[in-house]
Amino acid sequence: YLLFQLAEDITQDELNSFKFLLGKELPKCRQNPETTMLDVFIDMEKKGILGEDNLSILKQLCEEINISLLKRIEEYELNLFGEEEMLITEEQSSSTGGPEAHARLLMSSVALESPGSWNESSKLEAYKMTSRPLGVCLILNNHDFAKARQAVPELKKMKDRNGTDVDAVSLRRVFSKLHFEVEEHRDLTAEEIRTTVNTYRCRDHKDKDCFVCCILSHGKKGIVYGVDGQEVPIQEVTTSFTGQNCQSLAGKPKVFFVQACQGDACQQGVTVEADSGEQESSVETDARFQLDCIPAEADFLLGMATLQDYVSYRSPTQGTWYIQALCQHLENRCPRGEDILTILTAVNQEVSRKSCQPKAEKQMPQPSFTLRKRLIFPVN
Repeated sequence: YLLFQLAEDITQDELNSFKFLLGKELPKCRQNPETTMLDVFIDMEKKGILGEDNLSILKQLCEEINISLLKRIEEYELNLFGEEEMLITEEQSSSTGGPEAHARLLMSSVALESPGSWNESSKLEAYKMTSRPLGVCLILNNHDFAKARQAVPELKKMKDRNGTDVDAVSLRRVFSKLHFEVEEHRDLTAEEIRTTVNTYRCRDHKDKDCFVCCILSHGKKGIVYGVDGQEVPIQEVTTSFTGQNCQSLAGKPKVFFVQACQGDACQQGVTVEADSGEQESSVETDARFQLDCIPAEADFLLGMATLQDYVSYRSPTQGTWYIQALCQHLENRCPRGEDILTILTAVNQEVSRKSCQPKAEKQMPQPSFTLRKRLIFPVN
């Protein structure tokens, strides 16, 4: 995570300086313009001059190139080793390093007492995410609603969810990269949704660290529809995986992403300075779900495509605003070590900037959670 963050922040000029100062430590092929900072870090690790507890060379380089990079490394060491060990290390170096080292010790001591010296969230414990596969990613993907139109008179205008397969492909790609076993079930009736959920509830997840369920369907407040037009309460799905109902997932994160409307209302935009929303005209809604859908138990995350009472939007060719933004940000930010709540905030920002013509209607996703720790999906 530290190396990813440094690589993100280092400029091209600073990268060139790293290459120059490392000199013969780098293979000649690494001196070309295509070499990235991560490539340099990999070669440093291979040479044995960089590791989790071997940062002295990297710190010396950062001190010469950009002092702010050095501070990032010191914050990392502080979080990794704690205040006491860091101070002991600094005291040892000051006893042999003269006035300059002593000054660094004083600056370190001040930093320890500074409330803003490092990210408070980094002190939170993270969920264990080391099993391979990490867990199951279950996709319930409803597209064809012909049965609903035939069986339920008031649903005669319910359209097929064109574009949902684009979402399913994106979810499969991303969660496969995140080490999940992705299993998709298409065009399920309400009863088939219940049966499928019960099947996964009864599975033994003891060797897994997480469970993800993505529901792509039409919906309204508090429910999603089966393709037969019958309703399934969201809470019925989520509570199937509580510790009492699925003991092998107790204490482990259970994550639900629901792409469905929560009502029929269209959300109007509010003009915000410097907010140039991305406008789309060819979109549909998943209209026809409330935050008591999430169990009161710990370790749940529910990511909703939209706010209570409002519709959400789907492009027949490009998929839904919410799922596409979610997949994009998971793909881009998980390698940086960002936690899921940070990622969902970025998803909120992106989706909120979009608008649907002709009335510039908006959409605002909403996550709710009872997570007790940071949830970070590993890439490697």
